[in-house]
Amino acid sequence: MSETNNVNNFVAKIVEEDLANGKFDKIITRFPPEPNGYLHVGHAKSICLNFGLAKQFNGECHLRFDDTNPEKESQEYIDAIKEDVNWLGFQWTGDVRFSSDYFDTLYEYAIYMIKAGTAYVCSLKPEQAEEYKGDFNKPGKNSPYRDRSVAENLELFERMRAGEFKDGEHALRAKIDMASGNMNMRDPIMYRIRHVEHHQTGDKWCIYPIYDFTHGQSDAIEKITHSVCTLEFEDHRPLYDWYLENLPVPAKPRQYEFGRLSLNYTVTSKRKLKKLVDENVVSGWDDPRMPTISGMRRRGYTPASIRNFCEMIGVSRSDGVVDIAMLEHALRSDLNNNAPRAMAVINPLKVVITNMADDHYEDITVESLPDSLIEATGDTLKRTVPFTKEIFIDQDDFKEEYSKKFKKKFCPGKRIRLRNGYVIEATDFIKNDAGEVTQVNATQITTVLGEDPADDVKPKGVVHWVSASHGVEAELRVYGRLLNHESPDRGGEDFMTHINPESLSVISAIVEPSLANASPESVFQFEREGYYVADRYDHTATKPVFNLTIGLREDKSLSQ
Repeated sequence: MSETNNVNNFVAKIVEEDLANGKFDKIITRFPPEPNGYLHVGHAKSICLNFGLAKQFNGECHLRFDDTNPEKESQEYIDAIKEDVNWLGFQWTGDVRFSSDYFDTLYEYAIYMIKAGTAYVCSLKPEQAEEYKGDFNKPGKNSPYRDRSVAENLELFERMRAGEFKDGEHALRAKIDMASGNMNMRDPIMYRIRHVEHHQTGDKWCIYPIYDFTHGQSDAIEKITHSVCTLEFEDHRPLYDWYLENLPVPAKPRQYEFGRLSLNYTVTSKRKLKKLVDENVVSGWDDPRMPTISGMRRRGYTPASIRNFCEMIGVSRSDGVVDIAMLEHALRSDLNNNAPRAMAVINPLKVVITNMADDHYEDITVESLPDSLIEATGDTLKRTVPFTKEIFIDQDDFKEEYSKKFKKKFCPGKRIRLRNGYVIEATDFIKNDAGEVTQVNATQITTVLGEDPADDVKPKGVVHWVSASHGVEAELRVYGRLLNHESPDRGGEDFMTHINPESLSVISAIVEPSLANASPESVFQFEREGYYVADRYDHTATKPVFNLTIGLREDKSLSQ
């Protein structure tokens, strides 16, 4: 993984200056996801940024779950997030942390604010509180409970904790300014009543702190030096700072906002991704069509390709939409240089080499790695491919009659070179009752691998092939884009109306026998077809399953 590029990363420049000026001896960053869904490609940018800064400047990066909403959180999400971070190539400093680890401290902070007169228990009903808050054109008005005494607030808050009240009956609010132009500063809620068990603390609590009262204080407790978040939290920074100024916290981190990652033809809202899962549009959070990290992993994306993509787009102070072609380019570049080659015939047409013995069997040893990788590393990876009298080629590689338009196609009287194999010449073909070519008869022209014909009549092209008797039937899952609109969730439209009904097709193919024993998550370049990955969960030796990762080159039809 390359280090963070300061030229393309304003946060890295700030960190560099802070260390040079002696503001900090060591930086401490954190990646603080809420465990209410799987991570998506936008989170990958934040992961690479926070962990990348810690690596570049020899600092620390914490993994902390901001788990303040147990109704929407689960252990499944926690486990998936940890796995995603590790898979991307990062390791957090120390143990996994949870904001719930600090619930006792946060409760004491709330008591401190009540005693200081900067917090009060409000008994407005939720709809009343919303009305009192006002809007961007109208200032709010004070709650009638805003001037409760310290003693009364302490008593009510303790009773809230003891479980004496129903959900929504009371809330603890900060006493700031109901006329503030920043809506987040209009006496925000700090604690609300929720009679629900927490995945980490069990039934210890029936009141839970709001995210805004938790996030900054958790940063302070962990002595985070650079609190990096997406631009949507810019309006929350005054409240973040206000809490730190009004509480006896051990540190006062500084919040920095960067532009979030948005891709065209994609939605990254957890709520919308969950809707796709709940309504069975996809098979789960890790469906290969999903922009989740686990979905991209199952699709065949590599950690390096995602990290390289995040570095390519950089870190700026403004939001923007990135063309998904840039992400695909990062993947294609990585796979082109690293994915082993193999042969798979998707539309098989039998070819019988008539001048070859019926029992002919030959193991052809071929290079699997791309030339660029062999040259760069000196590594070689060879495999054997069985060659027999009967083979399969792709139907599109044969034409009944010669045409200049298809001059590199196989046709009667013309020759073709088999990939890594011999030169053969088509003689005739057989059709079925429907008029479809079902078999091509051919003769073997060369008997030495790689040699040219003795008569100097060169073959017109090279085709991939698989032994008809030793090839293995495999299931190929061919994926297109899940959403067929460039901006599926903009302009108030329902993104669900842009679901591509043809985003998945399942077909059969004949593949080299070695592919049946491929390890799950192994990515191959099926020569002349595309990049395919052995499915992480479904691929077995008895039933090989490969997912289309990406085509060999940009397919502009996918963006139509």
